[in-house]
Amino acid sequence: MFTRALSFFAAAVFSLSALAAGPEAFEGHDYTRIKNVQPVATGKNVEVLEFFWYRCPHCFQLEPGLNAWLKTLPRDAQVRRVPAVFREDWMPGAKLYYTLEQMKLLDSLHHKVFDAYHVQNINLNDPALLGGWIAQQGVDRKKFEGVYHSFSTQTKATQGARLATTYAITGVPAFIIDGKYATSMSMTGSEARLFEVLDQLIVKARAERGGKKPVR
Repeated sequence: MFTRALSFFAAAVFSLSALAAGPEAFEGHDYTRIKNVQPVATGKNVEVLEFFWYRCPHCFQLEPGLNAWLKTLPRDAQVRRVPAVFREDWMPGAKLYYTLEQMKLLDSLHHKVFDAYHVQNINLNDPALLGGWIAQQGVDRKKFEGVYHSFSTQTKATQGARLATTYAITGVPAFIIDGKYATSMSMTGSEARLFEVLDQLIVKARAERGGKKPVR
C-alpha cells in the first residue's frame, strides 16, 4: 500500500513536472531507433505502444503517472496498450486484457486488475479465482468466460506476443513511438523523464510525418 501511495504522489506532481520540456532526448541514452521501422495501426495519428504485464511491479507503479500523462496527450497521438507475453504464464494476463477490451470493461476494470494482483494478492491466473473475482465486479461470469476462451481472444493475445518479438522487447514497461523509436524508464532513469522523452518523440514522429501540432 505504501508503494501504491508513492505512485499516486508521483501522479499528483506529474502535472508540475510536465510543464518543463526538459533537456532534449538523446538517442542511444533516452531512446533508441528501431532498425526496421514497422507500420502502425493508428492511421493519421502518431502511435504510442505501451508493452506491459499485469503482474509486473514496475508497470503497476507506473500506472498513476501514465494515466495522468494520457490526459495531456495531443489529439493526433494515440496510445495502444499491448500485454507482453514472454512466457506461458504471461498468457492469462494477456487474455484477460483482451477479454476486458472486447467487453468494453477496460475503463472500469483495468486498474482493478493491477490492484487484484499487487494489493489484494489475488492470483487471477487461477481460472477459479478469476471467475469469482470477475463475478464480484458485477460482470456476467459465463459471458466473460466465453469471451476469455474464445478464438478471437487467443488470436489477439498471440498477435500481441508476436508484436513484442517484432520490436525485440526484452522487458516491461516499454514504449514504441510510431514504429520508429523505443524508450523505457530503465533508459530515461525516472518517470518524469520518461514522459518528457515520450512527448519529445511524439513531436519528432509528427514532424517526420510532415504534420503540425494540432490545436487542442
